[in-house]
Amino acid sequence: MRLSTSWMYQQSLSSMMNQQSTLAATQNQVSTGKRINVASDDPAGAGRVVSLDHILAANTQYTANIDAASTRLNTAQSTLNSVNDLYNSARDLTLQALNGSLASSDRQAIATQLIQMRDQLLQMANTTDANGQALFAGTSSNTVPFVKNADGSVSYIGNDGQPRAAIAAGLSVPTGESGSAIFMDVAAGNGRFVASAGAGNTGTLVVGGNAVSDPAAFAAGLAANGSYSITFDGAGNWSALDGSGNPALDAGGNPLTGTYTAGGSIGFNGLTISLSGTPQAGDTVSIQGGASQDIFTTFNNMISALQSSGSTSESQLTNTLNRQLEALDNARAGVTRAEVDIGGRTNALAAQRAAYQDLGVTYQATLSDTRDVDVYKAISNLSIQSAALQASQQVFAQVKSLSLFNYIK
Repeated sequence: MRLSTSWMYQQSLSSMMNQQSTLAATQNQVSTGKRINVASDDPAGAGRVVSLDHILAANTQYTANIDAASTRLNTAQSTLNSVNDLYNSARDLTLQALNGSLASSDRQAIATQLIQMRDQLLQMANTTDANGQALFAGTSSNTVPFVKNADGSVSYIGNDGQPRAAIAAGLSVPTGESGSAIFMDVAAGNGRFVASAGAGNTGTLVVGGNAVSDPAAFAAGLAANGSYSITFDGAGNWSALDGSGNPALDAGGNPLTGTYTAGGSIGFNGLTISLSGTPQAGDTVSIQGGASQDIFTTFNNMISALQSSGSTSESQLTNTLNRQLEALDNARAGVTRAEVDIGGRTNALAAQRAAYQDLGVTYQATLSDTRDVDVYKAISNLSIQSAALQASQQVFAQVKSLSLFNYIK
């Protein structure tokens, strides 16, 4: 076989170019710390790197969503805590106003404090988060949800939706509340029905606590009668009418009648009403089921009753305030339920954030194993490859100096 000079040159050059390419790749690995810098370095590994990068980017975004949602929920939780404190203070003031020894001026002063609390409550209901979005507007978070009207009433212009934040693939959590559920659609009375003394009563009858003792019987009776109106004859007897003005009936079809003793109670069709005082002939107590009353109306009713206390009887004032206290207690219970719900969501967010932290460590370790280079091994390879290239260059220098003419002398 004949080995030409051009062939030897070509072989040596090709070998040195390959070594230089390998050396350059190793130098790149050492300088970047990555084993895979382009897809051709390891096509399968490059695919895993792209997939892991996408997963880590998604987890980073979900974690950011969790942080924003947690901040918003914490703000809502703090606001509702303040609302509950305000309700407790209002309740204490109203109970104080029921003290029969108070003068009208004292009750006027309490009314003034309740006015301030009502206005403060309106501000709390319109609380916004760090981005200026209302917390209690449903999904209409860019609006002011509660608006005070000229007559002192308050209207809700938000909606019943709940804004949500995505915290995982296919998983989201509510980050806001519907203000109507917390402040507007508050059950009146004991939550099942409202028992109210007639506005035209002339006796000293006061309606106290009331409750449903038999839910099934209560529901059946209310369905059959619609509502009830209890009338007293002034001689200790009472009878009940239904919503149409006809005699109300019990489960057996008998008219609802009975005898009342001052300080006792009246019970029928699964409900019980505690009473005190003495009714006059024609005095009434109405019973309405499923009623609701917004909390701002509750405050307005308490304020109006206290401001006019000098011109009303003690029993009328007590009856009015008792009903408003019931509504206030229902509002407090609603706020507590909302706080518990928000607390559960906050805990879920914290658990999801912790899961992402753990997953992040795992994914980063996998990504490093797939993409990053063993620096010590790479440096060792670099030294070996550099020495091999230098050897090839020296051999080529020796080979190219070989010539027949060097031996002709």
